[in-house]
Amino acid sequence: MNTITFNNKNIKAYKWELIVLLWFAFFFNQADRQIFNVVIPSIKSDLGLDDAQIGLVASILVLTYGILVPITGYIGDRYDKKKIIFFSLLFWSTATLFTGSSTLLIHLVLLRGLATGGGEAFYAPAANALISEYHNKTRATAMSIHQTAVYTGIILSGLITGYIAETFGWRYAFFTFGGGGIILAIIIYFRMKPSKPQVSTNDEEKVSIQKALPVFFKKPTAILLAFAFAGMVFTNVGYLTWMPTYLYEEFGQSLTSAGFNSMFYHHVLAYVGLMFFAALSDKLMKKRDTIRLEIQGLSLLLGAPAIYFMGVSKTVVGVYIGLAVFGIFRGGYDSNIFAALYDVIEPKYRSSATGIMLMFAFVTGASAPYILGLMKPVLGLSNALASLSIAYVFAALCIFVALKVFYDKDKIME
Repeated sequence: MNTITFNNKNIKAYKWELIVLLWFAFFFNQADRQIFNVVIPSIKSDLGLDDAQIGLVASILVLTYGILVPITGYIGDRYDKKKIIFFSLLFWSTATLFTGSSTLLIHLVLLRGLATGGGEAFYAPAANALISEYHNKTRATAMSIHQTAVYTGIILSGLITGYIAETFGWRYAFFTFGGGGIILAIIIYFRMKPSKPQVSTNDEEKVSIQKALPVFFKKPTAILLAFAFAGMVFTNVGYLTWMPTYLYEEFGQSLTSAGFNSMFYHHVLAYVGLMFFAALSDKLMKKRDTIRLEIQGLSLLLGAPAIYFMGVSKTVVGVYIGLAVFGIFRGGYDSNIFAALYDVIEPKYRSSATGIMLMFAFVTGASAPYILGLMKPVLGLSNALASLSIAYVFAALCIFVALKVFYDKDKIME
């Protein structure tokens, strides 16, 4: 069975209520992640940290996430996804709340890097697999609506965090978003329905690590999609971490303005690209089953020049234009991240496969903040940001190789 059925006449309405609940959870997931990036200048000044140390904290969060996520993906295929999502949201929100009390680098490493990254690792595999259980014909659209929470969370956290930091101090931004996430976790506990793992009670048919890993690694398309995702996440983590600081230092913007402008132009246009390409892929999928990979590959290839221009532009307007065009094609890629993966992975292994793919991406992406932090005093942050375009080209090549050589043999029928 690809879809879980409950004795509920309103199940068709609930599948969209589920998207609403997960949308707000994903909003806090991304907002909490972005708070730190917006207040980097204040934290550096208050705690006496240098660029490499700041980059290290951001890298530890992403690395922790990447190491744990294949394990959490396996857990998502075996146990109630509602409980996983609830405890994940509660844990990372609590860690975010206490991050506001940090006074030393080690506090940031433990609370921001390990605890927040560890808590967030449980969310995405369970949430995306749960969406796929309720949405088949509307999968790309439902997942894209869920994905818009990333953009909204990043935009609003940039604006709200900058304002709170300048008005009350950077610590209160962590208190505010952490407390909001805890309240949402309580709502989700009472509103979300329990899920049923996509496995049989027969021991021979239960999902196991020994079975899940070969399902993924025997599919070259899945492996190449993971490498492509790694290139995209490396770029994205580097951009999210250092762009607010770039606008603050290079163009003299306030924390509020830099936090907002660094995220707004990119993510608003990403909304447009995301929903347009999601609808297009769902519409054309029956006639052209390669459309999801084609949209992803072209989006990455066309986004690379915009990333380069974003970094090397000498005017703030040029930076905004680069961010906007980068955003359109970022949305094109995001519209089919997991929908494309699930075209080659059987339903009962999708949470595990999501975890493996996220591991590839975030273990790779973990190095981006630290590498850019090292490049900053040597080459300048402008050139460091421009160099992220190389990762997008690499990612596009991975998609096109998968499409040309392996996809026809790897795809599954639902």
